[in-house]
Amino acid sequence: MGDKLLTLEEWAEAVYGKHRPNLDTLRRWARQARIYPLPEKHGRTYFVIPTARHIDPNKPIVTPKKRAPSGPLVERIRGKTA
Repeated sequence: MGDKLLTLEEWAEAVYGKHRPNLDTLRRWARQARIYPLPEKHGRTYFVIPTARHIDPNKPIVTPKKRAPSGPLVERIRGKTA
């Protein structure tokens, strides 16, 4: 069973509290795919899951760098001697 869907207004109230963005702003974010995961449109209303988040396109998404595994086992697998 999936998460209960919230309207944009309900979601904004839960995320931003009393300082939530205007409904027109929320709808613009939905149209411009600035909310992830993307809202679903049912009729005239957008619905989002409670864990959805606003994504600012001006800020790069920082992902942690993955370290290459090292050690004797990895070296043996790669054909190097320890």
